[in-house]
Amino acid sequence: MQPVLSESTEVTVRFNEADPLGIVWHGHYIRYFEDGREAFGGKYRLRYLDIFEYGYTVPVVNVECNYKRSLRYGDTVLIETRYVPTEAAKIRFEYTLYNAATREVVCTGASVQVFLDKEQSALQLTIPPFFAEWKKMWGLV
Repeated sequence: MQPVLSESTEVTVRFNEADPLGIVWHGHYIRYFEDGREAFGGKYRLRYLDIFEYGYTVPVVNVECNYKRSLRYGDTVLIETRYVPTEAAKIRFEYTLYNAATREVVCTGASVQVFLDKEQSALQLTIPPFFAEWKKMWGLV
């Protein structure tokens, strides 16, 4: 059985993320996914700069976001990010966002990133060697 790689981080909803009624604009939930990926990358040595040093970029090519409840200015959102193993040359994450005070689920979602060669922006159809090693290091193969 493969290990589950996950990381949780908290973000306080900022004033500029809310509309005049104090409700978080829907697009910011995608930003919270990004905050989750950054925290995950810091924990598991898969930061964007780590990937870039190996000669690749990883643009997001797909995002799913399922809204359950609203966040408001001043709330703290707990972002749980889980890596989803795949044999394809891509990185998939799933997210669950919670209101940290109530523990209610406010959003679920997923994202997919692909590998591009940083010099030519060529799509990589096979898993880059560094990523194969990363997966091996964390027991994912």
